Amino acid sequence: MSPVVPSLPPHVPRIRNRFWPWLCRGLLRLSGWRLRGEFPDIPKAIVIGAPHSTNWDGVWGLLMKVGLGIDISIMIKREVLDSPLGIILRPLGLIPIDRGSATDVVGQMAQRFARLERMWLGITPEGTRKKVAQWKSGFLRIARAADVPILPVFIDYPSRTFTLGAPVTLGADERDEDAMIRIRALFKGYRGKHHDVD
Repeated sequence: MSPVVPSLPPHVPRIRNRFWPWLCRGLLRLSGWRLRGEFPDIPKAIVIGAPHSTNWDGVWGLLMKVGLGIDISIMIKREVLDSPLGIILRPLGLIPIDRGSATDVVGQMAQRFARLERMWLGITPEGTRKKVAQWKSGFLRIARAADVPILPVFIDYPSRTFTLGAPVTLGADERDEDAMIRIRALFKGYRGKHHDVD
């Protein structure tokens, strides 16, 4: 259950940098966070991580994805990347999103998927660190528009692990409400820092 993966499947998008993965692997070893499961050999996917209950999820998740050498694009508020932190965060695959405008985020992400040969997009389906009764459906709409599978990643603070689930394909006639129930049920039993998923 080492955070270091010797060889990634050939179709997984990779970071073309040696320093950042080396540094992040060292920090992960010191922190005790590790990875469970195997990566699917797919070039495109929506990666959803939950339960999301603290800003630390982003810290550990970023260290994990960079330490593994995987190029997972992550949507983040534009204000964060416009700050001095942007100098560090932009090269790590973060995509600025203006949540206050009427921009078609789903369309933009679908076009990005169509344009690139390989792309994994990371999203927190809860959309907030607070415990919520319903998840936001954006990840489902992007997955449908881009015709890509959803890869669940389960965050568990008691064991300090990120666990990879099997890719989920949305049924052509499956309602979003039914797909949401099916996917959300996969996260039961995993505990975030401050809450789990009902």
